[in-house]
Amino acid sequence: MITLQPVNIPGPAIRELYEEAFPYEERRDWEVVLSLLDNGKLKMLQLEKDGNFAGFVCCWPLPDYTFVEYFAVHASARGGGIGTHIMEELEKRFGRLVLEVEPPVTEQARRRIIFYERLGYQAFDQPYYQPPYHEGHQPLELRLMQKGSTHDGETFQKIKNQIYRFVYNLD
Repeated sequence: MITLQPVNIPGPAIRELYEEAFPYEERRDWEVVLSLLDNGKLKMLQLEKDGNFAGFVCCWPLPDYTFVEYFAVHASARGGGIGTHIMEELEKRFGRLVLEVEPPVTEQARRRIIFYERLGYQAFDQPYYQPPYHEGHQPLELRLMQKGSTHDGETFQKIKNQIYRFVYNLD
């Protein structure tokens, strides 16, 4: 059985997976994550499979959709459709979802994009850059993917503006 439970104070297993699953330039400092959880802007869900830690999801409820910032499944829990199950559960809980993915330049990035496409997500064609989390770093080229909205430049701009404003504090 797979469950998703809200977490306000993440344990060491979540932090370890967070630091293992996401490269430094793609992740916030842990203290910033804790602060965002504490002030209620960021929501975290812990995944459990058969009662054991299986991963986590961090997301931002925004005005028009929910932005999935981090989604990681522990290596020991992968396979058997857990990723699909979690995404379907997130859609039930939050409705429309938007997420960032790396450009399809590595095999792992291509597999990740194909996974989301099988679930009905589409990548926007427009260029998108994640603002840097760390001083002295450059913006990261990523792609935005969404499901359930029109797939045009106006929708892309609206989504990007909300992410930049609420997630990255840019206007």
